[in-house]
Amino acid sequence: MKPTSGPEEARRPASDIRVFASNCSMHGLGHVFGPGSLSLRRGMWAAAVVLSVATFLYQVAERVRYYREFHHQTALDERESHRLIFPAVTLCNINPLRRSRLTPNDLHWAGPALLGLDPAEHAAFLRALGRPPAPPGFMPSPTFDTAQLYARAGHSLDDMLLDCRFRGQPCGPENFTTIFTRMGKCYTFNSGADGAELLTTTRGGMGNGLDIMLDVQQEEYLPVWRDNEETPFEVGIRVQIHSQEEPPIIDQLGLGVSPGYQTFVSCQQQQLSFLPPPWGDCSSASLNPNYEPEPSDPLGSPSPSPSPPYTLMGCRLACETRYVARKCGCRMVYMPGDAPVCSPQQYKNCAHPAIDAMLRKDSCACPNPCASTRYAKELSMVRIPSRAAARFLARKLNRSEAYIAENVLALDIFFEALNYETVEQKKAYEMSELLGDIGGQMGLFIGASLLTILEILDYLCEVFRDKVLGYFWNRQHSQRHSSTNLLQEGLGSHRTQVPHLSLGPSTLLCSEDLPPLPVPSPRLSPPPTAPATLSHSSRPAVCVLGASP
Repeated sequence: MKPTSGPEEARRPASDIRVFASNCSMHGLGHVFGPGSLSLRRGMWAAAVVLSVATFLYQVAERVRYYREFHHQTALDERESHRLIFPAVTLCNINPLRRSRLTPNDLHWAGPALLGLDPAEHAAFLRALGRPPAPPGFMPSPTFDTAQLYARAGHSLDDMLLDCRFRGQPCGPENFTTIFTRMGKCYTFNSGADGAELLTTTRGGMGNGLDIMLDVQQEEYLPVWRDNEETPFEVGIRVQIHSQEEPPIIDQLGLGVSPGYQTFVSCQQQQLSFLPPPWGDCSSASLNPNYEPEPSDPLGSPSPSPSPPYTLMGCRLACETRYVARKCGCRMVYMPGDAPVCSPQQYKNCAHPAIDAMLRKDSCACPNPCASTRYAKELSMVRIPSRAAARFLARKLNRSEAYIAENVLALDIFFEALNYETVEQKKAYEMSELLGDIGGQMGLFIGASLLTILEILDYLCEVFRDKVLGYFWNRQHSQRHSSTNLLQEGLGSHRTQVPHLSLGPSTLLCSEDLPPLPVPSPRLSPPPTAPATLSHSSRPAVCVLGASP
């Protein structure tokens, strides 16, 4: 605040509007509440101040409204890197079960549910598989495990993998992790499971990624018995390239690789970053696939394992698991969680219909993850083997040339270059920008700042102290003063009833103890001695020496 000017303003209280207007740093108030009477000039200044304040408040309201709409913008950028983590690569044979591993017991339990076979067709199906029919008096086992069926009868990577190299170095089945998907038994390269170190690459282009040669084993494919939505008509491998945090949904997102071709997949990494509410709709909270909440651990028990990072596919898979577990009391073999695996009869009667109904209703509300990694892909392919290489590959793989043409494929996956794209959502209007706009409008229209607001608050405190608290203080002081006057009047009336005293020659009366004495009549003789003055309680007490008439 500016210093006060003049002795007149110095005598006024701080709550006086004129004192505040003359000292406030807000422009225009000094002209409105200045000294003197009302004039045209003062009225024009008052109108200008009111108009400026109204315009300022309107602009502030607009800026606050825009901020509360929580706009965002998307920024696309391309960045260079000297080393990139190689993605996870999941491979599934399109054929889920090998014909050589199926038994009459498997057909008894899983034939109607998983293969669409009636019990009367089991013998014919076994003949189509090249297997002898069930012996007379065949008795199926009392129990059956669907997970063990897929693990035992699914294609083995040891038999399918003919050659494997990563960045020119040999690799093998030990570099793959077994995983179950809706297509059965699959294998993931560079999964990072069980704390395994993730593989990286320092160069882009062919020869700097994963190069594999696979045998699809067409002789193990199940015969197509009848046409239904689960019947595979194609031959080859389904491949999904994904990040290590994301579970593979290969039946929906996998790309097909056909035997008789060498397929080249050029990848580019994309890092996506989205904003949480209220600016966006992303989420980072993982969904527990278990339908029933886990009981709290007793004291001293080990803490539960941390939940995996949130991903869109992981959320959908957990949502499907919870739905099937609630409807059927079990889970499908590829679903996570602690629920028991469904039996083949539960697969047919409950699990499959529940999944189909759920997908039709789209009842899983899974927002985008706040941070994710995906891979853009470009595919190209050439035929293999060439006529010049057919005989060489036949000798190397110990297979016929016709078998190689129908069953062998090659797959090369590599980074196009060691750069990656970032797609990032950003807040379009930050809090700092809102404060900057408010400050700019405040300075433009009313010439004020943050300290001006403090001055106004300080003035309001002065008004409250002088007007409100002062009113109560004056009221209490008046009440105390009235009580004191009433008490003094009561004491005075009491003393006026006592004065008819006979004063002897030696009687000493004091003004503290007696009411005021009347003026003595002239007939009284003057006292022989001067009036004595006594001190009592630091106040002078005048005493009068009485004399007899």
